[in-house]
Amino acid sequence: MQKYMGEIALTITAIIWGSGFVASAISLEHFTPYQILAGRFLIGTLILTVIFHKRLKSIDKSTMIKGAVLGIFLYLAFALQTVGLQFTTPSKNAFLTAVNVVIVPFIAFFMYKRKIDMYELMGAVLAMIGIAVLSLKLSAEINIGDLLTLGCAFGFAFHIFYTAKYVKDTDPVSLTLVQMMTAAIIGVIVVLFKGETSFVVQKEGILSLLYLGVFSTTICYLLQTVAQKMITETKAAIILSTESFWGMVFSVAILDEAITIKMVLGAILILVAIIISETKLPFLKKNKLKEITSR
Repeated sequence: MQKYMGEIALTITAIIWGSGFVASAISLEHFTPYQILAGRFLIGTLILTVIFHKRLKSIDKSTMIKGAVLGIFLYLAFALQTVGLQFTTPSKNAFLTAVNVVIVPFIAFFMYKRKIDMYELMGAVLAMIGIAVLSLKLSAEINIGDLLTLGCAFGFAFHIFYTAKYVKDTDPVSLTLVQMMTAAIIGVIVVLFKGETSFVVQKEGILSLLYLGVFSTTICYLLQTVAQKMITETKAAIILSTESFWGMVFSVAILDEAITIKMVLGAILILVAIIISETKLPFLKKNKLKEITSR
C-alpha cells in the first residue's frame, strides 16, 4: 500500500511540474531567471517554516548536512537548466533534463555497486525515447546550452538518488525544510552577487511566482521527499519524467496547442515505460506458465 501511495504522490508531483511550464513562461516576462529561483525557494522556506516550525528544534547535525547536500544539488540543477535554456531550444532543454531518468540507476551501480534492475533500466530508456519523440525537433547540433542542460540532468539525477538514500533514516519533512533553506540562501546570494535586486511588482508576475513557490516547489518537493521513502530511486525518476507528458497535456488544454502524431506516440512510449518498470511483464508471464503447468 505504501508503494502505491508513493507512486500517487510522485504522479501528482509530475502533474504539477507539467503545469508549471505555463507559470514559468509568465514569470520570465517579469523577473530574471535567478530572481525566480531565489523567489520560489524563499516562498518554499517561508511556508514550510510556518507549518513545521516545531520540527526546527529536532533538526540535528546529520539532517543539516544531508539537507544541505540536497539543497546544493537542487539549486545547481535548476540554475544549469535555466542558463542552458538561454542557449538552446525549449524542446532540447526538456529532453536533456529528462536524461536524468537513465543516469540514476548508474549512479547507484558505480557508487554503491547496487545491481541494476533491467526492467527499470528498460523502462528508463523507453521513457527517454518517449520524451525525445514528444519534445525533440530534428537537430543534431550540440551547443553550450545543451552541455549545460546535460549538467542539469546530472544534478537532478544526484538529487533523486541522494533523496532516496537520505530519507531512509531521516525525517522527510525536516530534510525538505533544510534543503529548501539551503537553496534559498544560495539563490539570494546569487541574486545579490549579480546585482539583480530591482524588479517591478506586477500582479501577473507575482501570481505566477507564487504558483511556482507554493505548488511547483513547496508541495512538489515535500511530496517527492516523502514518496521516495517508499519506492526505488529509478522508479521515482521514471514517474517524475512524465512531467514532459503533463507539460504537453497542459499546453494543449490551456494554450490550445495542436495535438500531433509525435505527441501521441511519445505519450504511448512513456506509458509503456511505466508499465514495464511497474509490472516487470516477463515475471507475470512466468507466473502464468507456472499456474498452467501446476493444474
